[in-house]
Amino acid sequence: MTVTPDEYSLLTDLYQLTMAACYVKEGLDTKRASFELFTRKLPDGFGYLVAMGLTQVLEYLEQLKFSPEQIQYLQSTGIFDHVSDRFWDTLLDFQFTGDVWAVPEGTVVFANEPILRVEAPLWQAQLVETYLLNTINYQTLVATRAARLRDIAGAEATLLEFGTRRAFSPQASLWAARAALAGGLDATSNVLAALKLGEKPSGTMAHSLVMAMKAIEGSESDAFTAFHQSFPGAPLLIDTYDTVAAATDLASKVNAGEMELSGVRLDSGDLVSLSQQVRSLLPDVQIFASGDLDEYEIARLKAAGACIDGYGLGTRLVTGNPVNGVYKLVEIDGIPTMKQSSGKSTYPGCKQVFRRFVDGEIQSDTLGLVSDDFEDSQPLLQLVCQNGKNLQLPETLAAIRHRTQTNVASLPAIARQLQNPQSPPVMVSESLQKLTLKEEGRGKKGN
Repeated sequence: MTVTPDEYSLLTDLYQLTMAACYVKEGLDTKRASFELFTRKLPDGFGYLVAMGLTQVLEYLEQLKFSPEQIQYLQSTGIFDHVSDRFWDTLLDFQFTGDVWAVPEGTVVFANEPILRVEAPLWQAQLVETYLLNTINYQTLVATRAARLRDIAGAEATLLEFGTRRAFSPQASLWAARAALAGGLDATSNVLAALKLGEKPSGTMAHSLVMAMKAIEGSESDAFTAFHQSFPGAPLLIDTYDTVAAATDLASKVNAGEMELSGVRLDSGDLVSLSQQVRSLLPDVQIFASGDLDEYEIARLKAAGACIDGYGLGTRLVTGNPVNGVYKLVEIDGIPTMKQSSGKSTYPGCKQVFRRFVDGEIQSDTLGLVSDDFEDSQPLLQLVCQNGKNLQLPETLAAIRHRTQTNVASLPAIARQLQNPQSPPVMVSESLQKLTLKEEGRGKKGN
């Protein structure tokens, strides 16, 4: 059940294909359409999001195609028995030919602001919805959590991504590692992710090594010695039995010159008390903590005086409240469109986000039409794909991480706080307000 690039075309919801077939039958498939991807509201407790996943979106669009075997499979289902023959020709000849506008990865965004816009023939823009939402929603969630963790832990803390075993799939673990590093973490324990990202993996050891070697060789100390001899730079996990006793034993070896210990890891117990005791025994050794930690727990540990230099982040980094991004049609054949469902209405027309800074801090955003122009504001969405061709130059993780940190630093303090954060104001331009009122009236007449 692994996915390869030549299978991207079928990695979609069925209704994308059935709607595409309907568009072809009605002669609407080539009409120019614009869809925008955004979230109506932020996850609970979030004052911002960090946009992530654009690189994978552009890779997907470049490689998207249908093989004769995939078309034959669709025909064999019987679902498409009544579609136009031209639909099959359309699939066979398919190559994405649209444009994509997007905010750069690492940019902070707020509710109702487009992260990206796809402008393409209607059926093409429709087809890509599922994959785009999947990659943007998940990577944006992980990158935002990573940015919040870095913000709370501070610039000097070492933050490691340990989420592979908790991510929602092997593929998700790779995306999570990428988004976490781009969002501000230092390294990942996922070896394949590190290889693909050109990074060096980082990790420690597990309780099972200590338990196995103690059972066979007689002591926890033997396990520490053996592991340290093979991996002298790796922190030792010291809470399998008695954390303080283990730290005392290691302190005697360090003080006797038998070992040059770089770090220890605590994975359970009262991390405040234990870290303080370990620090008193091993004053020059880095102390790492892990065990279902998140930004709220790190803030608590710091406030309580814990002596912790780094954190391993897993479950709560790669899971949690989802980013509920949506992908909505905003224009078709030059005609603005909007959804008017109760509680799920959208703004019509192709939009741009204009950001205003005062002394380096985000003062406000304005959601406007692409035709708007505000001299004192910076437009966020950039053309990254034109006529199906990727215009974006490759970016390093370091560059994206730097953009993330710069963007987060530009937020007002109230947007960064963990308790009751508030996003900067997002205003709606006068031209967009007028268009919205016009389309609302047109929608009522249509009913």
